[in-house]
Amino acid sequence: MGGKGITEDQVEQATLEWLAALGWEVGHGPDVSPPDAKTPGTERDTYREVALKHRLRDAIRRLNPHIPAGAQDEACRMVLNPNIPGQVQANRQMHRWLVEGVPVQYQKDGETRGDRVRLVDWSDTARNDWLALNQFSIQGPKLTRRPDVVLFVNGLPMVVVELKNPGDENADLWAAFNQLQAYKEDIPDLFQSNALLVISDGIEARVGSLTADQERFMAWRTIDGVTVDPLGAMKELETLVHGLFQRDLLLDYLRHFILFEDEGTLVKKVAGYHQFHAVRAVVESVLEASNPKADASRRGKGGVVWHTQGAGKSIEMTCLGGKLMQHPQMGNPTLVVVTDRNDLDNQLFGVFAGAAELLRETPVQADTRPKLRELLANRPSGGIIFTTIQKFTPGEDEDSFPVLSDRHNVVVICDEAHRSQYGFQASMPKLQRQLKEARKASAANEPLALQVAEPAADYSALRNVRYGYAQHLRDGLPNATFVAFTGTPVSLEDRDTRAVFGDYVHIYDVEQAVKDGATVPIYYESRLARLELQEADAPLLDDEVEELTEDEEDDTAKAAQLRRWAALEKLVGAPPRIQKVAADLVEHFENRLASLDGKAMVVAMSREICVHLYDAIVALRPGWHDPDPEKGAIKVIMTGSASDKALLKPHITSKDVKKRLERRYKDPVDPFKLVIVRDMWLTGFDAPCMHTMYVDKPMKGHNLMQAIARVNRVFKDKPGGLVVDYIGIANELKAALKDYTQAKGRGKPTIAAEDALAVLLEKMDVLHDMLHGLDYTDFRTRAWQLLPGVANHVLGLEDGKKRFADTVLAASKAFALCCTLDGALAHRDELAFLQAVKAALTKFGTSGKKLSDEQKEHALRQIISKAVVSAEVVDIFKAAGLNRPDIGILSEEFLEDVRHMKERNLAVELLERLLKDDIRSRFKTNVVQQAKFSELLQQSLQRYRNRAIETAQVIEELIEMARKFRAAAMRGERLGLNGDEMAFYDALANNEAAVRELGDETLKKIAVELTQKLRASVTVDWSVRETVRARLRVMVKTLLKRYKYPPDRQDAATETVLRQAESLSAEWAIA
Repeated sequence: MGGKGITEDQVEQATLEWLAALGWEVGHGPDVSPPDAKTPGTERDTYREVALKHRLRDAIRRLNPHIPAGAQDEACRMVLNPNIPGQVQANRQMHRWLVEGVPVQYQKDGETRGDRVRLVDWSDTARNDWLALNQFSIQGPKLTRRPDVVLFVNGLPMVVVELKNPGDENADLWAAFNQLQAYKEDIPDLFQSNALLVISDGIEARVGSLTADQERFMAWRTIDGVTVDPLGAMKELETLVHGLFQRDLLLDYLRHFILFEDEGTLVKKVAGYHQFHAVRAVVESVLEASNPKADASRRGKGGVVWHTQGAGKSIEMTCLGGKLMQHPQMGNPTLVVVTDRNDLDNQLFGVFAGAAELLRETPVQADTRPKLRELLANRPSGGIIFTTIQKFTPGEDEDSFPVLSDRHNVVVICDEAHRSQYGFQASMPKLQRQLKEARKASAANEPLALQVAEPAADYSALRNVRYGYAQHLRDGLPNATFVAFTGTPVSLEDRDTRAVFGDYVHIYDVEQAVKDGATVPIYYESRLARLELQEADAPLLDDEVEELTEDEEDDTAKAAQLRRWAALEKLVGAPPRIQKVAADLVEHFENRLASLDGKAMVVAMSREICVHLYDAIVALRPGWHDPDPEKGAIKVIMTGSASDKALLKPHITSKDVKKRLERRYKDPVDPFKLVIVRDMWLTGFDAPCMHTMYVDKPMKGHNLMQAIARVNRVFKDKPGGLVVDYIGIANELKAALKDYTQAKGRGKPTIAAEDALAVLLEKMDVLHDMLHGLDYTDFRTRAWQLLPGVANHVLGLEDGKKRFADTVLAASKAFALCCTLDGALAHRDELAFLQAVKAALTKFGTSGKKLSDEQKEHALRQIISKAVVSAEVVDIFKAAGLNRPDIGILSEEFLEDVRHMKERNLAVELLERLLKDDIRSRFKTNVVQQAKFSELLQQSLQRYRNRAIETAQVIEELIEMARKFRAAAMRGERLGLNGDEMAFYDALANNEAAVRELGDETLKKIAVELTQKLRASVTVDWSVRETVRARLRVMVKTLLKRYKYPPDRQDAATETVLRQAESLSAEWAIA
């Protein structure tokens, strides 16, 4: 569908054709509506009715034959008039009735029975009524509106499609969105049973829920769930219709992929195409893996869903829970949702608990180990249980974890499964402790073997063998099926992953998410705060660390790792470094806020460092601090206990206070802008308004990828998230990316600022080569004095000015992209100085050029405004030590000053500028003089640039030219002619023979007469009208003949006079 002739009606008709091909009945709204006020329509009695009641009643009768007619009619009445205040509340109630049936009571065999009237047959598509109508007019309380296409299922309007004309530039996607917002106000009844809203301009198409804002209207980019954009670009609407409105797919969607969350206000959430197809794929995989007859290599392995962070895993898992719980083949399964942290467990539990109606089950949390066993042991069926993996731990008197359920219809859903699901290896804590003690007490001659045989009483609390939690989890639920959700791919070197969960079931990677607008790209910037260790401190540090790791009962490698961490923590937390990071962070964040409002998170290495960093930041910005949790711009969020040291106490808060702080941080308008964390809020925490993360904690692999994804959430006009690295995570990021790309994920999760830095360094090298031999190292303190010398040097190079300006501009652009990297900052001051030189060299160019240069440099000037040297445009006259001349008054004194200037190239440049400007301003309407002087100027400069004459010589030539120029400008006064007359005089005197034969007096008379006659004859558009030109040409020739102007020169003189008249006519027309 291309070309200008497309209309909205054609898009509408195409949509109906596609729906008809999918098995929908299609019709025209007016055909089923009342033809006039007195006659009811075939489907509706009045234009106020939004549901097609006859079709609804027929469906209720067809689907509920066992329910008495009275109860059926009651259900029909309730649906047609739900009488529930609040649009979203009413919609939620209708959705509940749609999925669960309408509750009714009736008398049978003398007793009251409760039942539910089904509105939809979920298992048999053909038993439902599918109708699409276009131009369906609805009368609202005040206005009548006519949506483009409405889709009805069993007479209930489920989908509203608003279309705009693809040929009209102003009628875009968001005009359709705005139209739907107006409909919600004007015809609210239409949205009581609404499931989905679709907007399209025939090229792009988006789908969203009743409460979705623009950001949450998403493209539906697949038909079969495998191929993306199968019909190619610009076919989004057709892809959406075929991919979402296939009748069996839409039934599945309506039943399992719509949920409501109460986040202070009630919000309706609907699944995106990736969530919909991922859940469907997992269900198929689980059905296969949970079958006791499945192949041994497949049994229990439900697969891995890898969806990039920010793509909505919580919704996905909830929809999966609902679909599994209600699947007949699963036989009322038990779901166990496992995370590895309490805060994650709480967060995910909150999402599930809010969607109890979708799940048809109330989730429960096992918050202690005994509670977990109580909930799972001997459970016959059903239940959704939340727990952390750490609760799968054997008791003191148990060697292994007991079996809690051997049922096959138990499904374990592991969130962020990359972290804690590989604990299958064994360790020997007792032996490790014994060896450690033996090494400590080692005697000179005693063999090590004897020491190992020390009395065992000291180690009785330690196990001989210990396993990871993942092993205990499988011991407890031996026949369960395991499904993994992760936002980061699972390391390929770790084969345990495939052994545990099986292969990928569905992938939705960064590239796809960014393309869909589900997430924004993440940018990476390195600002290393260097670590310094004084030699004297090293031994002391070792002792302290040794003490710290004494109680570590795991293997030696773990203890060594902990020692290294503690040593690093000591360095990272050194007061001078904390001060440095705090100062840099405050400046960087304030600069970020100046260009993009939003919030930031700082990730520090330990709770102590969090607090020290907080203190350092509020020392710089006291106004950010406030002890009241409801106030203040900066907070530390961390766990703690009563035994914590006094330093930490002010920042340790209760669960409720943390909840309040979380609400504040997620609110874009709340002044709480900066949060400092160690581990909290790094996974499963969504604050879309967060746009910057400062990392000062070593992280790698999945933890790193998880953390940085906090900034990739879509929010208003946020172009991307920024990760600022203070500790050096670049190698870890590369390693994580290696896993990422090997695992089939396309698209780099971050975009390196280093690429821009490489360009900057290259351009700075070019500039240094251009300025070779010139010492301007004192530019920080003597910029003003040095600038003329540098400008002079540049002008002395072949094509120097242009090359210099282009290179400075390229360096400036590169700097703007990496302006906060250490490597870039090293050049910031120097670039500011060179920018000033460039500005000085281009200041008095043509106005059009100046404007475009200013636009190009605008971003840079903002960035380097804090540099030592001002980046403002410099006055080249002042810099050269000259008083600024009044253009056009090239006095002897000024020319004499120029002659003696030290910077010779700069003198040439100055004179060239002044003469060019003067020629333009003084002779802009005198074509002969302008051409003459422009030519003279160009010849001199050409010879100079070709090095045919020396600088001193060209200065003399230009000074002489300026004198002639001044004399020429004053000739009018001497001859007694005004400017216009002088212009015609010059046009006639351009011919030496005419001057010789006629003399000044006759030429003056011709010039005066020509001025009068032409001025009286020209009109505004005469120069483009050939008839007028011809008449004027005759008049000029007649005049010239009368004064005996040389005949062989008359044609040339006539053309010059007319050109001159053209130049003057614009001013005459205004006068």
